Amino acid sequence: MRSTPALSLDLDSQLCFALYDASRAVTRAYGPLLGELGLTYAQYITMLVLWEASGPLHVGAIGVRLHLDTSTLTPLLKRLESLGFLSRSRDPADERRVLITLTTAGAELRDRATAIPYQIASQLGLDRAAEERLRDTLRHITHSLDSEQSSA
Repeated sequence: MRSTPALSLDLDSQLCFALYDASRAVTRAYGPLLGELGLTYAQYITMLVLWEASGPLHVGAIGVRLHLDTSTLTPLLKRLESLGFLSRSRDPADERRVLITLTTAGAELRDRATAIPYQIASQLGLDRAAEERLRDTLRHITHSLDSEQSSA
């Protein structure tokens, strides 16, 4: 019978710290690039969801996609609206729901943002295959932990 090696409590041995440190570094790398667009990282990922969509989205759908609750998302959307990148309106089919629609300026911002993924990929120093493996591994971790927590 094989014995499992003891897990260390050293900080550098912790997966959580490696993920935290990498996340912090990647988010920091986005800072100057997004600054040129006048966006924060949270605003950028919100815009990514809107750019993917083929039309208006409900606030709830954006929240599901970003794993954010409405109380976190609403201030982001209000700020993006004040910047002229989107509009918020009540859904005529259900006045309780808010629809988010890209404005012309929001759609044009996408063109200015297209270089960002390439610039970040260059900074990561990973080839395309390694980047895809890393993304797959991170998605697997997220899925495993989300599944574990939802079954608890």
